[in-house]
Formats: sequence, structure tokens, C-alpha cells
Amino acid sequence: MNPGQTLGVVGLILAFVIAPVGLILSIVGLSKSKKAGMGNGVAVAGIVISAIFIVIATVTTIVMVGALSTLASQCAELGPGVHYVNGVTITCS
Repeated sequence: MNPGQTLGVVGLILAFVIAPVGLILSIVGLSKSKKAGMGNGVAVAGIVISAIFIVIATVTTIVMVGALSTLASQCAELGPGVHYVNGVTITCS
């Protein structure tokens, strides 16, 4: 029996929900399987999917912080109220 198989499956499932936890569990599952001389494709899939989700979340966070920073700076310049800048409505409070 593969000692890391269960951790690999749990890691793959968590890769879609909580990617960092899924990544850690998948790595541990793969490590246990390798120590036993077995493969664990499910754990590898969990590692890949977790890594992809972490990269997507990081890029999304950076873009959102940049957009909110730009909006805050425009509101600081324009002041409170509703403004139309280049056809875009900006509401500042």
C-alpha cells in the first residue's frame, strides 16, 4: 500500500479550495510515496494545481491592489462626489 496516497488525494482536493494547504499536503504525500519507492501521480497533480492557483491568486491580488491604489489617488485629486473621467464614472466619498 502506498503510504502517501491518502495525503495526495486530500492535497489534490484542497488544491481547489485552500491552495497553500493543498500544496503542503501534496508535497508531504509525494515525499512519503517516494520514501516507500512508489509513485504518486495524484500528489503531483495536487502540487501542480496548487501552484497554478497560488500564482493566479498572487497576480490577481497585485492587479487589484494596483487598481485600488490608482482609484484612491484619483479620488484624492478629484475630491468627493461623482466624476466622469475619460468616459468612466468614478464615485469618491
